[in-house]
Amino acid sequence: MLTILFAACLVLLAALPAWLTFRNLPLFQPLAPLLESDRAPAVSVLIPARNEAAGIEEAITRVLESRGVRIELLVMDDHSADQTASLVAQRASEDSRVRLLLAPELPAGWNGKQHACWHLAQAAQFEFLLFVDADVRLATDAIARLVARLQGSDVSLLSGFPHQETETWLEKLLIPMMHFVLLGYLPLDQMRANTQPGFGAGCGQLFLARRQDYFDSGGHRGIQSSRHDGLKLPRAFRAAGFKTDVCNAEDIARVRMYASAAAVVQGLLKNATEGIANDRLIGPFTVLLAGGSVLPILSLPHAIQHGWNSIAVALLALATLLSFLPRALIALRLGQSWLGVVLQPLAVAVFLGIQWWAFLRAKLGREAVAWRGRNA
Repeated sequence: MLTILFAACLVLLAALPAWLTFRNLPLFQPLAPLLESDRAPAVSVLIPARNEAAGIEEAITRVLESRGVRIELLVMDDHSADQTASLVAQRASEDSRVRLLLAPELPAGWNGKQHACWHLAQAAQFEFLLFVDADVRLATDAIARLVARLQGSDVSLLSGFPHQETETWLEKLLIPMMHFVLLGYLPLDQMRANTQPGFGAGCGQLFLARRQDYFDSGGHRGIQSSRHDGLKLPRAFRAAGFKTDVCNAEDIARVRMYASAAAVVQGLLKNATEGIANDRLIGPFTVLLAGGSVLPILSLPHAIQHGWNSIAVALLALATLLSFLPRALIALRLGQSWLGVVLQPLAVAVFLGIQWWAFLRAKLGREAVAWRGRNA
């Protein structure tokens, strides 16, 4: 009886993300095509840049090629040690829509990116604020389509999830976990129906905000110490009573988040304590993720080998099939690598290992993981 109960629990844990992913995917649609309009909305495109010389020119070029909108492009050089500032200055001398700003000294208690974004917003002139990471590449109609989506809603902050380019095996394994956690554990219909901060989610690579609502919510100043604006900025908006939303930006933006396996681990460690690796969430999410994605495939051969009750074996087989379903559905819809699908149990185990590593580091008082040469 205990074996049947154990197997039934794993079925439930595996069925939860499978069911939510099935429900969420139709709600996580690409943006509507761009329609010609007589009025081009005015958008301030804001890029915080620290040591981005390798790609900042391409980022600028893509933004300047935008159609259907009137733009200004503000790039803030955040004390780069490379040629970022001079490259942006050259583009600014060639196109009046581009402005180079130099970040003030980082005050105590501030994260570098949030500090740069807050100052960029204060310098912006237009009605809409588009925060874009320097490694994101936008399609020519991206900004106009994002603005159209925002204008057609009562949302104050819209986050797009770009297409994630992955090359190393660890990228293919772990980067799609952002979609698995988003679509497998956050009911998008409920998120859109309320402003509760706990439903806040987003991707820090691409945020579009209504200017007045941004400042009324406190903007990046309200999350000044955070390293995880993807979660914290939507929650700040919601805490101020504003609605936030997410969208599938696969066809309008692309990015390679991390350029190596080591960078993947470092990046996940950087954000972990503000995500899952904290006292409140590490336990529940370990149960949800391990029970739904790791234990079924580990338990099934053990059950067969030790002659468990046939009902228990059948339930474990069902749980194992369900554990692969969410990642498979997401890969089909978003064109992600099937390596990550096949190795989903390993992906979840490694992801959880990183979360526990970050959790224990914090408990032991270890210094925050350095990112781009600094710990803030």
